[in-house]
Amino acid sequence: MKHIIFLCLALGLAFPALAEKAEAEGEALKPIYYALVPALVGNYGSNGKLKYYKADVALRIGSPAAEERVKHHEPLIRNQLVMLFSQQSDATLGSVEAKEALRQEALRQVQAVLSQEEGQPLVDDLLFNNLIIQ
Repeated sequence: MKHIIFLCLALGLAFPALAEKAEAEGEALKPIYYALVPALVGNYGSNGKLKYYKADVALRIGSPAAEERVKHHEPLIRNQLVMLFSQQSDATLGSVEAKEALRQEALRQVQAVLSQEEGQPLVDDLLFNNLIIQ
């Protein structure tokens, strides 16, 4: 009888600890959204008349450690994105499909820069929170 009471008591103490561990692991798996602030602003187009863009970009990152590495390389990431945006034209920004293709290319370039610097891409996705073209 003492063994059963001891076993119930031991299990009763173990369940909250297991629940806390599972909750902590679940939080570790939540993605982190890192916004590049301030927004990227610049010129694009080469047909004589320059146009302007403003892009609010967020990066989806898998862990706090990766977020720190991304923060460290933010100037390089911003430079890469500014160069990409400045090469665009009305055709590459004019439709929803074109903007999605630009988003995918921006993600590839950010991952390539981080892979070169850190040995892994670190960023899972790139999102345009706002993309204004004039």
